[in-house]
Amino acid sequence: MTVAIEMGHTTAGAPAKLDLEELLATRLLVQGNSGSGKSHLLRRLLEQSAPWVQQTIIDPEGDFVSLGERYGHLVIDAEEHTERGLQAAGERARIHRVSTVLNLEGLDAENQMRRAAAFLGGLFEVARDHWYPMLVVVDEAQLFAPAVAGEVSDEARKLSLGAMTNLMCRGRKRGLAGIIATQRLAKLAKNVAAEASNFLMGRTFLDIDMARAADLLGMERRQAEAFRDLERGQFMALGPALSRRPLGLRIGPTDTSPRNGTPRLMPLPEAALEDARAIILAAPPPDTMRAPRRVASPDLLDQLMAAKSAALEIRPEPAEPQVSAEDLAERRERVDRVLRAILAQPDAGFRVIGVLYQEFVVRCRIEGLASVVPDLPAFRRMLTRARAGLGAETSEDDVWRDVSVRASLLPEDMQGVFMMIARAAKEGWPCPSDGAIARAYGSHSMRRARRLLTYIEEQGLIVCQLDGTGKRTVTLVELAWATAPGDPNAEGAEQGSLAL
Repeated sequence: MTVAIEMGHTTAGAPAKLDLEELLATRLLVQGNSGSGKSHLLRRLLEQSAPWVQQTIIDPEGDFVSLGERYGHLVIDAEEHTERGLQAAGERARIHRVSTVLNLEGLDAENQMRRAAAFLGGLFEVARDHWYPMLVVVDEAQLFAPAVAGEVSDEARKLSLGAMTNLMCRGRKRGLAGIIATQRLAKLAKNVAAEASNFLMGRTFLDIDMARAADLLGMERRQAEAFRDLERGQFMALGPALSRRPLGLRIGPTDTSPRNGTPRLMPLPEAALEDARAIILAAPPPDTMRAPRRVASPDLLDQLMAAKSAALEIRPEPAEPQVSAEDLAERRERVDRVLRAILAQPDAGFRVIGVLYQEFVVRCRIEGLASVVPDLPAFRRMLTRARAGLGAETSEDDVWRDVSVRASLLPEDMQGVFMMIARAAKEGWPCPSDGAIARAYGSHSMRRARRLLTYIEEQGLIVCQLDGTGKRTVTLVELAWATAPGDPNAEGAEQGSLAL
């Protein structure tokens, strides 16, 4: 499924689209001098993609905290929390799927690095079941991944650079899509910048930055002068999520604005020189030694849950009237069709459940089924039944309830295999091949498929037999259901339909 968000217009006046799903797989680098419109570009991207994907913003200047009021982002003031607390906050934000803004305003450069590294580490180290797709936007990325050592300690630099490298190099498999913005490419660590496949290059003046930007966009060196002529909000785009050839575009308007707007000229106050002298050169106030006031850190989990509730209140869904049994059955059938369409994709058997669930939720919303989308545990049970070829109506049958009870004796990832074999046995179909069993389990290993059958047989749920021709028959204990003889070495595709 493709979700295209509109970033603005091309120089020819056509809408400039960004493929959000492609962006999640390929990452984005934004470059432009101060005042070129980088923050405006990031704000436009975040606002347009907010309904579709979870977001987090590493915000060194507090420019993006206004997203919390409009789109429900949880604003975390890093100054009020320890590094360990921020790491836990990053983990919980992914688990509970809450969009966040990490506000680093008020911290010195070293503490900004340390706290950003801790928060990114929490996003990165979360358990596999919570690897949901997420946009991770880092503004002023040269502060967190500097090309050369600065005034900060080596330890802080290593922590921050390591977290940024993990985000850009290893984050894709964990669902993290890095979007980094920098004023100068020459100041950004090359191993971080090199992982981006999409580029938006804005106005820049230094020869070294123009030459590097031209190289990234595949332009000739003599064309690099064009970057000096770009206006505020104009960018050159290239990448699989944007355009296969360099494309000029102008970023569209945003619904929110930063707290600190662009400086404007204003007249000086009409004050006499004597008044100014008295005010400016007045004696300083006396020094008072007061113990620093310790502010109790609020519980981050409570903040996360409150932010999630606030986000739901911001975008309330209209109350639906009471539906009839026929309408409810029709909705369940539509939900089953959505799930079958996802499982029909060639790589569906090998994708983590978190990614499958994200796509399932988006497709259900597109189909107008947002009110009946199940939670993650219910989706796991649906996935188990769907891989066995069972619909919602079949699963409510008393016989299949008994089969489900037996399947619950097995680990969760094996239940789908048992249900698939049970269906084949009940219908009298040939025993699924090792390839079909491996696919239902989410593996390419035939040996693992055979070990699965052995384990299920050891639990007393099935009995496996081989006849003289090498074909396998599986009988379900007590139910006396038995599959027809099937070739264990047959191609998985021949019996793969059992898993759909």
